[in-house]
Amino acid sequence: MNEKQKAAAGYLYDANYDESLLQERNVCKDLCFDFNACKPSDTEAQQRIIRKIIGKIDGAFTITAPFWCDYGYNISIGENFYTNHNCVILDAAKVTFGDNVFIAPNCCFSTAGHPLDMEQRNRGLEIALPITVGNHVWFGAGVTVLPGVTIGDNTVIGAGSVVNKDIPSGVIAVGNPCRVLRAITEEDKKKYPVFEE
Repeated sequence: MNEKQKAAAGYLYDANYDESLLQERNVCKDLCFDFNACKPSDTEAQQRIIRKIIGKIDGAFTITAPFWCDYGYNISIGENFYTNHNCVILDAAKVTFGDNVFIAPNCCFSTAGHPLDMEQRNRGLEIALPITVGNHVWFGAGVTVLPGVTIGDNTVIGAGSVVNKDIPSGVIAVGNPCRVLRAITEEDKKKYPVFEE
């Protein structure tokens, strides 16, 4: 079993010294560099490059530079996906976003975890666990989602949260560690004023 197969199967694998994985990351990082170097108004070039990076795209999307990921092919985005500046996706394992996922600036989605044992860590070993995000999810600024987390549909993750465990559907969750604050209700439609003629 090679290192990529070990990662996909959920085993510790050599992420730091395996030549094949280093080469794949270099290809992806170069594409991210090219994407980030585009003029903001050159949306045609941005779209062309990002489609070479992201593994699966279902419909319309907006990814605002700068954007970084490790491999790209492990990322799947749904319809109407949006991320603001400085999104980082460490996609050694699958990272799946549903439809209508909105990500504020400075968010990180990391499938990579490192051993607590110093000898394993010093050998360059790590673990890769998938991240799954449902439909209609909003991430506030500065959220970090850790390996192995699933977030349900219609959920809001508050700014600055560190999500280290699964979050159910239909809730507001905040904090470090992130925990459910309350359910989202019909009253939440009245939080902000709506202009009506």
